[in-house]
Amino acid sequence: MNIAVIGLGVLGAATARSLSLAGARVTVFERTTPLAGTSNTSFAWVNSHSKNPRPYHDLNVAGMAEHDVLAASPGRCAPWLTLGGNIEWAEDQAGTERLAASVRQLEDRDYPVEWIGPSQARDLVPDLLVPDGVRDIAHYPTEGHLIPALLVARLWGEARENGAELRCPAEVVSVSETGDGVRIALSDGQVSTADAVVFAAGRWTEALTATTGHRVAMADPDVAGSATVGLLGYTAALPTRLDAVLTTPALNVRPDGGGRLVVQGLDLDADADPANPPAVDGHHALELCRRLNDLLAGTSGAVLESIRVGQRSMPGDGLTAAGFLGETGRIYVLATHSGVTLGPLLGRLAATEVLGGEPATELRHFRPDRLAGRESLPPLEKARFAGQQ
Repeated sequence: MNIAVIGLGVLGAATARSLSLAGARVTVFERTTPLAGTSNTSFAWVNSHSKNPRPYHDLNVAGMAEHDVLAASPGRCAPWLTLGGNIEWAEDQAGTERLAASVRQLEDRDYPVEWIGPSQARDLVPDLLVPDGVRDIAHYPTEGHLIPALLVARLWGEARENGAELRCPAEVVSVSETGDGVRIALSDGQVSTADAVVFAAGRWTEALTATTGHRVAMADPDVAGSATVGLLGYTAALPTRLDAVLTTPALNVRPDGGGRLVVQGLDLDADADPANPPAVDGHHALELCRRLNDLLAGTSGAVLESIRVGQRSMPGDGLTAAGFLGETGRIYVLATHSGVTLGPLLGRLAATEVLGGEPATELRHFRPDRLAGRESLPPLEKARFAGQQ
């Protein structure tokens, strides 16, 4: 089969890899450059933490396991995944109660989590500065972080070695069904055809699926201060010791390779505006660096090399959308806010379904027809507490 994939972020690269490994002829259409969308502005935390309802939690656990399988398979690529765990604490009574309830729920689901004290936390992260008064710290040992560019390099490299082709820049403006496949129209007037198409277009999903006659409702990625936007700061290299994820009341932090860190203050996301990104030396950047210096030794004098407004790819109800649109089996859509955790898994399952395999039981709760043509979905709740994304 000749399959088109729209988008070369984590989802698109994972799907192209699995399709090409299964023997399909794959062409990927990328509108600007690889990793130009959501994948390049992600906190990139691999987890199934506060992922509700239960089927969504289970899907993310399966996504974490898929990363383990991929990491264990041969591949000529720098490691993209670090399972250094996640450390979380609360700062007040309300936060303590939220954290305790979250831990109880995860324990009921047999998700690895343990309570540790400040001394144990510093054994795990030697430069960690635990605030006075914090005694109970949640540790999630199987969680971790990844470097999106290195993951895409691994996935797309294997897809390319197995014959997948990339057309870039190639902006798809519409997709329509024909008698024996799909017609893909590009902004430069060119037209391509395929037996089937997989949308992995992130925040452009709603506009593109609308051209097929099966519009998938997505949360608006351009609304300032909404659940779909957030600020991410990227530091210069720092002499601090960190290989874990930190999700704390003031700051979320993860390594980004080469001594650099990614920092996020969820309360600051109220000011995130894609139309007006903050200055790299402005108030928000200085505040992120101040909080970092309070959290990790070795970060004195930290500066940000960049500060980005991330625009999240979120289906209208906040959950994953994965499956066919319509009845012909020619148009398949993947859209999720958990693309970093779910990417390799969704790519494999999508490839199996597109190529005529059995429907994936893991996806039965997440079919996109629940969102097709929907209007006036309620606003999604914003992440504002440690451990939320």
